Amino acid sequence: MVLSISGVLLLGVIAYILFRKDGLRIPHALVCALFGFYLAGSSIAPHITASSNSIANLLSGLTF
Repeated sequence: MVLSISGVLLLGVIAYILFRKDGLRIPHALVCALFGFYLAGSSIAPHITASSNSIANLLSGLTF
């Protein structure tokens, strides 16, 4: 659950930066959000979740 909230916050921050700096328009943001919702309901969603978890585990195992 923490990864999901962190991912949502990260994507929200990226969308906000794109909106403020690179001219991401509201309709573009709505299309991106709708794409995310439809993608989450598709058959590829478990593979995306597994890949995200795998990358998060890899990054959490790195020491700097």
